[in-house]
Amino acid sequence: MEVFTFSKKGDGGETSLLTGERVSKASLRPETYGTLDEASSVLGLAKAFCSNDTVRRMVHSIQEDLLLLGAQLACNAQKRFQWKVEGHHVQRLEQWIEELQREVPLPRHFVLPGTNPVSASLDVARTVVRRAERRAAGLKEGGMLEDPWVLAYLNRLADLLFTLARYAEKYP
Repeated sequence: MEVFTFSKKGDGGETSLLTGERVSKASLRPETYGTLDEASSVLGLAKAFCSNDTVRRMVHSIQEDLLLLGAQLACNAQKRFQWKVEGHHVQRLEQWIEELQREVPLPRHFVLPGTNPVSASLDVARTVVRRAERRAAGLKEGGMLEDPWVLAYLNRLADLLFTLARYAEKYP
């Protein structure tokens, strides 16, 4: 059995990006990809509660995308070409939104989350993604994010999660 050893490198409040560069854990880059990790964890909760194969399949794909996006944000500009969300990721989200809305029209009023554990978890994930989107906007404003697909993906993902939560209210 392998024994885990502690590096203790983060004890001073710094972390390493995938490139090895050390940055403060409080800086916007780790804050943004950490928020994506939080969103993926909440999506995992939705997936664990869910018995609907459509929802489970979509959530799994989104979690894979969030890993990709987190890696993209944890690199410097020279390495980002290896891991990135692109237009086809955004288009897939848009296609899913359209498909789901054909089955479950969106309400024309504010929604109170909590119909069932699946939809409630998806609504929490949506709010976490919106926070990640705000953090990514801060990266863009600070000149640390040039790729327009990151913000487009996060914006569309939040829209999808709202729609998916409404779908899960009907088909948990």
